[in-house]
Amino acid sequence: MLRLALLLVLVAAAACAALLAGRAVPPDRVAEVLAGGGDPTARHVVLRLRLPRLLVALVAGACLGTAGLVLQSALRNPLAGPEVTGVTPGAVLGAVTATGLGLAGWDSPAAVVAAACLGGFAGAGLLWLLTGKDRGDPAATAVNGVLVSAVLSGLTAMVLLVAPGELGSVVQWLVGTTEGRVWEHWHLLWPWALAWGAAAWLLAAPLTLLRCGDEQAAAAGLAVGRARAAALVCAVALTAGAVSAVGALGFVGLLVPHLATALTGADLRLSLPGAALTGAAVVCGADAAAQFLSRPAAAVLGADRLALPVGALTTCLGAVLLLFVVRRAPGRTY
Repeated sequence: MLRLALLLVLVAAAACAALLAGRAVPPDRVAEVLAGGGDPTARHVVLRLRLPRLLVALVAGACLGTAGLVLQSALRNPLAGPEVTGVTPGAVLGAVTATGLGLAGWDSPAAVVAAACLGGFAGAGLLWLLTGKDRGDPAATAVNGVLVSAVLSGLTAMVLLVAPGELGSVVQWLVGTTEGRVWEHWHLLWPWALAWGAAAWLLAAPLTLLRCGDEQAAAAGLAVGRARAAALVCAVALTAGAVSAVGALGFVGLLVPHLATALTGADLRLSLPGAALTGAAVVCGADAAAQFLSRPAAAVLGADRLALPVGALTTCLGAVLLLFVVRRAPGRTY
């Protein structure tokens, strides 16, 4: 519990950094607004722009961290994650397709959630069909997951070619960004995240048995197929909610579970909340860092204004961490 408390402190620190990171309102005026004062412009920036952006980043990160740990436990694969099991690419494809058809957009978050969910479930279902009898084999699942993700990413590119006019509006889903998130996104995201996050925590015992292998889980009386299906539904729903709000944040769902497990231990009753807190801290902290780095980047490039997307930062940092995780994996032969 002490480690969870420390994670809460880390989340609070990341939230403060994100709230103070913008350029339009300096930190002293942010504090003034939070105390109930401030001029109308500062209050608008802090309360209607920065605060909902901060909350959406926290909850989206929590969704991705939890979804990643659920997938890795259900599939018994430390390199499983929403990004490489077809879930995130499927959710992105659903959101992009709905936007291209004019059925959804950033001004209709509810439609985006529905489209992302359909795409995420389609990606997970395709992986389920491809793995067939090898669903309990982590290596086969990983290989097929990468294949499914590549196919879905290719389909997304085809959609953009068919509807090139939508490129500007969907690039946010492809890279991942928290910019422009408003209270409407928050009101749609938090009940969804709370419901599926609670469902994930209730699956802690079945997931613990699935980690031991299908034969051992079945011997303990677990209905392996139904338990794994429930876990996958939960992971897809959490991922789709995050993608519909902030787009495809690279490597968050893949690497946050490793950090959470290292901090809180292997007990899923603790590591699932730990993954949620770690994911929230990572995404919120990355968003704050992206805002701070946008200033020197704009000065170097000679741009009046440059907004570095948080997805670009999580992808770069995640790639380095993934290399570290793979090289430390036991039994590697390279």
